[in-house]
Amino acid sequence: MRNMEIAQILRKIGILLEIKGENRFRVFAYQEAARKIENWPESIEILAEEGKLREIPGIGEGLAAKIEEYLRTGKIEFLEELTKEIPQELIQLTEIPGVGPKIARQLYNDLGIVTIEQLEQAIREHRLQNLPGFGLKSEEKIRKGIDTIKKSTGRMLLGYALPLAEEVISLLRENTQIENLSTAGSLRRMKETIGDIDILASTEDAERMMDTFIKLPMVKQIIAHGTTKSSILTYEGVQIDLRVVDNQCFGSALQYFTGSKEHNVKLREYALKKGYKINEYGIYRIDNGERRGGEKEEDIYQILGMEWIPPEMREDQGEIEAALQKRLPVLVDIKDIQGDLHVHSNWSDGLVSIDEIANAALKKGYRYIAICDHTQGLAVASGLTPEEIQQRRKEIDQWNTHHPEIFILEGVEANILSDGSIDLPDEVLAQLPVVVAGIHTGLSQTTEKINQRLEKAFKNPYVQIISHPTGRLINKRDASQGDLALLFKNAQQTATALEINAQPERLDLKDIDARQASEKYNIKLVISTDSHDLASLNLMRLGVAQARRAWLTRDDILNTLHKDQLLQILWKKRERLVI
Repeated sequence: MRNMEIAQILRKIGILLEIKGENRFRVFAYQEAARKIENWPESIEILAEEGKLREIPGIGEGLAAKIEEYLRTGKIEFLEELTKEIPQELIQLTEIPGVGPKIARQLYNDLGIVTIEQLEQAIREHRLQNLPGFGLKSEEKIRKGIDTIKKSTGRMLLGYALPLAEEVISLLRENTQIENLSTAGSLRRMKETIGDIDILASTEDAERMMDTFIKLPMVKQIIAHGTTKSSILTYEGVQIDLRVVDNQCFGSALQYFTGSKEHNVKLREYALKKGYKINEYGIYRIDNGERRGGEKEEDIYQILGMEWIPPEMREDQGEIEAALQKRLPVLVDIKDIQGDLHVHSNWSDGLVSIDEIANAALKKGYRYIAICDHTQGLAVASGLTPEEIQQRRKEIDQWNTHHPEIFILEGVEANILSDGSIDLPDEVLAQLPVVVAGIHTGLSQTTEKINQRLEKAFKNPYVQIISHPTGRLINKRDASQGDLALLFKNAQQTATALEINAQPERLDLKDIDARQASEKYNIKLVISTDSHDLASLNLMRLGVAQARRAWLTRDDILNTLHKDQLLQILWKKRERLVI
């Protein structure tokens, strides 16, 4: 499918229009179309061939014509004309934390800045401070933003890499006779960002498999083509490497190419002490060269006296020692999740109705779903007033009356204001079974200010869960300046849960922080999707992967509990703190 490619083109048009200063509704139309196409389960190419593009919500006649033009010719005349007015290099500037389309336009119009290199030079010469609204602080903020984006160059989000890899694997399975097929590398370990996508296979017909691989519909360029390894570049600029190995050494190759490097180094050091040599072909006795195994990955660990180590844990963070002592935790699994505790409906800035969300959750086998719309302090997200919350309650109650198979929990994602108070009165919060609260503005405040805001929010007896606790956006924005240890202490002392937000650009808390929260502070966590559309409900697996990388079990995660157990724990905080 070329959905991602087309979504990127539409998103580019939207950004250029915003830089140009076009009507915000027109800009929004392109942004939403990109988001819909990116998450659409069917091939946009096939829909275009069948004349069904306008069946996608938000795709009107004009957008459909542009998509069809691109699929037919490889370009869009409107975009060509737009880039004559606005240099498309400015798009890269908008990706810098602290630089949006408006600032990019100002930098271009006033200083002629088009590239990141030119912006860096202007910062070194302190020329930004001469612009209206700029000062030393804003200049320093942009400099830090450039540092952030440079660190992330070439790495894509797990949430984008995983579906692409799965599509490739599915197409290979359809068209070739395969004995074994798996992702490898950082993707198999479910790291939050991925470099290249690695796929490993064993087959009786490697030549046919490689021929199929280089002819896949997403291939833009063939980088290398051989019988044991081929590499391609997709239209989105992603490199995918396919290796084919003999079936008898598939397990050892999978272990080797999964990594991490640090895990493998320590594993091999231990193997040497025990008289074994490990490589991608198998595990061998050093004294006589006898090959002891390698067809299955489990062979490697079993022969060394270890439990098999889940890929998500292979980062040399104590997993080898735990495997030797047979004390690896039983990690939380997607099947353990009973419900999603952070979903937005079209009552606020979500794109779908409560009925649609509940039906989708039911199909996923959930027992409950929490509708947590934004609240009045976040007007940009159509946050709900107390009166609107009351109106929404009628719709939720009606569903629960007629659908005992899944329960809708009434909730909100409240806004933590600049003074740490919550943007709804206590009497409104007291009526809600689930209250999630998060910081959505002022993330660049000082450590002291962020700490004060969070501390006050934690002490609110009605706030049960803190959403995206550090506020980071991967590759775009660093975590806020808040003191993480203090955040954990406040959560521990107030019996407040912390969220692992499953949005690809958030995955917040990150793995090492979630592990610390659980192991050191005994804090309970929830895994939530923060969905604003139905497709995003599927992001739960990313949150579960993050929890597995944090060594978390189902007992550490609140939304593995049945509804009554969950509500009992959530209400405990109110019983403790309400006087």
